[in-house]
Amino acid sequence: MSATATLTTHVMDQIRDRITRQQLSQGSRLPSIRAMAEAQKVSKSTVVEAYDRLLAEGVIAARRGSGFFVAASHAPLALADIGPKLDLQVDPLWVSRQSLETETDYLKPGCGWLPASWMPEDDIRRSLRTLARSSATNLTEYATPLGYASLRQLLSRRLSEHGIEAAPAQIMVTGSGTQSIDLVCRFLLSPGDTVLVDDPCYFNFLALLRAHRVTVVGVPVTPSGPDINAFADALITHKPRLYITNSALHNPTGATLSPVTAHRLLRLAQAHDLLIIEDDIYADFEHTPAPRLAAFDGLERVIHIGSFSKTLSAAVRCGFIAAKPEWIAPLIDLKIATTFSHEPLAAELIYHLLSSGHYRKHIADVREKLAVLRPVVAGKLAKIGIQPWHMPQAGMLLWCQLPEEIDASEVARLALTEKVVLAPGNAFSLSQGARSFMRFNIAQMQDARVYDTLERAMSESHSLTS
Repeated sequence: MSATATLTTHVMDQIRDRITRQQLSQGSRLPSIRAMAEAQKVSKSTVVEAYDRLLAEGVIAARRGSGFFVAASHAPLALADIGPKLDLQVDPLWVSRQSLETETDYLKPGCGWLPASWMPEDDIRRSLRTLARSSATNLTEYATPLGYASLRQLLSRRLSEHGIEAAPAQIMVTGSGTQSIDLVCRFLLSPGDTVLVDDPCYFNFLALLRAHRVTVVGVPVTPSGPDINAFADALITHKPRLYITNSALHNPTGATLSPVTAHRLLRLAQAHDLLIIEDDIYADFEHTPAPRLAAFDGLERVIHIGSFSKTLSAAVRCGFIAAKPEWIAPLIDLKIATTFSHEPLAAELIYHLLSSGHYRKHIADVREKLAVLRPVVAGKLAKIGIQPWHMPQAGMLLWCQLPEEIDASEVARLALTEKVVLAPGNAFSLSQGARSFMRFNIAQMQDARVYDTLERAMSESHSLTS
């Protein structure tokens, strides 16, 4: 393909992308040929060719003496069509579907949750029986907008253990952590806004932000939080509205925000009017609580989010949002408009489990198991040439580098043929700069077949590229 043809395609893709994201609506006027050429730094003939081809496709229309206009109505939203085209093995939605849809005989060291055998199923069943026998349990009515009062009071006390002062009236119960982030994005963002994410970051952040039709910018992660110089540059260059992050036990790297980085980050956020979503779903895996942005900030420009799918049950969906008082009412309105209510039985069940002494014992046992497994798994991976980028203080995740010549997505493709689901690095990387990285879940790596499959897939991948 010639350079001119490549530039023409680039201009066409830019216009299609803006239409898909609804930054250009039906009937919107496109920039003039001269203005588009200057904006894209291409020749006017390249823009003429791009506009002619879009005219032929029916995407735009020409009006004599007036210019070019968007002609096509919006197609239904398809998340896979927003953003760069990726190999399936590194597409966030594809990786999630493999983890969720594959049969029980698949090994899943790439998934982000604990094995079912680690979860407190007996405690859950006992609590369900207790709730079923109680006449006070809500089995038929919608939940109140804020959510179960006893749970919100308990969450307020739990947050205070991390230095976050949030009264029960500042906490809203939701259907999950993901729903919480979605609601906050609906509240704060408009199509075309810019959002900062860590690079790498939890891959579902990328998928969810596609749905909100925003521009996403990545900032490199260090073991103590985002690269603060790159963060400052991104604020100046891109003027983002929002930043989404995990302060503690960052997904996928396991990094933990340092107090120094937290203070510098919040000073920058204040100076540039940046809002922050702090996703804290891994909080209970910590042995010693790390700094929380919401604690330093006092929930002024930070919204704090949590859930219990990682520590209690993914089948009992319950999350929460903690925010400053004046934001709660509009968030309630959005919740009612989009979901009307969450599941009251789930909230009561979570409260029953959290308030019992069994939960503290359960989570202490999980922390101990993970602490024992972490060096064992790291050692086994090292024997086949895979090294941790950083050794986390706690949690289930290890972010590791394969030998540089090996493509992790190719390894994931080969491993899937042997019924092993992996999570290659570029699924988490906006810049696609994690080609030789992979996220491992140490709790899902106790079967020797994982290491055997990895070694074979790495060897085959290397032979294919050499």
